Amino acid sequence: MAREYIVGSLNVTVTNAVDLAQAFVNPGTTQSLEFLRAWASQAANATSAQQTVALRTQVTAFPTLTSATPRKTKLLDPISQITGGTAGAAGTSGVNASVAGAGTKSEIIDDNFNVLNGYLWVPTPRETIIMNASAASGFGIYFPVAPTTLTSWSVGLTFAELG
Repeated sequence: MAREYIVGSLNVTVTNAVDLAQAFVNPGTTQSLEFLRAWASQAANATSAQQTVALRTQVTAFPTLTSATPRKTKLLDPISQITGGTAGAAGTSGVNASVAGAGTKSEIIDDNFNVLNGYLWVPTPRETIIMNASAASGFGIYFPVAPTTLTSWSVGLTFAELG
């Protein structure tokens, strides 16, 4: 059984750049990762509005993040091989970027959602995204367009460490 972990943030404020409310995970050199779920929701707005969201990869230079240690989904599993970090480096994860990073960004999935409903991406098994160990790129969820309301955003990713 694969070990599964969650990286996410709760009630963050999107600042001046549009892609800063994000969750970002960069595989290490020994562990490939399979991304199983991504989400975004907002708790401060009672007005219907559409929001653009994207799942993407990014190579050096990575975003500057708030460190976020992956949380286990199965209590008996060991801690993740991914550790919390602020630089987006290999083997680290973080949320709520303060600087987007100048590295090349490649959108994999572009989508839109209504902020009253939130966004949830749960791929079928054949649609999961796998980032190989030593891929030299990270994976994240972000907003390509600034949301109307900047406060109280929650975003996250669920991933499995592959043997």
